[in-house]
Amino acid sequence: MASVPAPAIDESLVQRLVADQFPEWACLTIGQVDPGGWDNVMFRLGERMAVRLPRAGQYAAQTEKEYVWLPKLAPYLPLPIPAPLALGRPAHGYPWQWSITSWVEGEAANVAQVGDLTELAASLGAFLGALQHIDASDGPLPGPHNFHRGGSFEVYAAEAREAVDVLRDEIDVRRANEVWTAALRASWNRAPVWVHGDISPGNLLLRNGRLSGVIDFGMVAVGDPACDLAIAWTFLDSESRESLRRSVDVDADTWHRGQAWALWKAAIVAAGLVDTNAMDKANCWRTINEVLSAYA
Repeated sequence: MASVPAPAIDESLVQRLVADQFPEWACLTIGQVDPGGWDNVMFRLGERMAVRLPRAGQYAAQTEKEYVWLPKLAPYLPLPIPAPLALGRPAHGYPWQWSITSWVEGEAANVAQVGDLTELAASLGAFLGALQHIDASDGPLPGPHNFHRGGSFEVYAAEAREAVDVLRDEIDVRRANEVWTAALRASWNRAPVWVHGDISPGNLLLRNGRLSGVIDFGMVAVGDPACDLAIAWTFLDSESRESLRRSVDVDADTWHRGQAWALWKAAIVAAGLVDTNAMDKANCWRTINEVLSAYA
């Protein structure tokens, strides 16, 4: 028998889910957040809360993981992160768990709104450093639940080389392959540390031009922190990149693996091997040029 498709994720569905399962909040206004996330659709619930619903089954495991771990991470971090308030169950044709969290004030980061990019990079480095120093002994290991963020880059090495082959007439193939080789040669050989897994402009919030919060921990895991450094080439410039590197205090091998994560994502987007959001599509060639120039 054919599976029944999930209903449209809209304000009407959220209103019914909240009213049935959390009637104490049924009177609050609901509005969809735009731009929305790629893995989840987010709605504002009243003034102080957010509702997040996974878009597809491959993202569903992230909901309960955030519910369990964010309260344990928050006390050790220098910036606000969402606080889980309730875990919703499947209903009204919607097949996965969903969540209600606190609303973190701020606007998604973009270069035009950043007051000082070097200062933002230093603040982000301090946040990542604090995250990496939290006890990771019982944290979730990388795997399909977070698309292997924090795991070995070897998982994506074949895909990365396929993308380079597709782009062979448009990029420096030799240099791109050197980036992959360096990343694969320099694996993480220390105890696992916490990683956010999706440090991107859409998950960094600004207030008055300064970093004010970090959201969307669906990819969180414990492992190699290199994936969290990809933003150094996807968003930062050369000066602010060095500010991030100094602030987070990583070794050269981890920095090289961060380059590889950034180049992998940009290359598979540029090569058309994956569908993704408009921001990634618009930014992929800038990232490729930044990585290959920096590596040289």
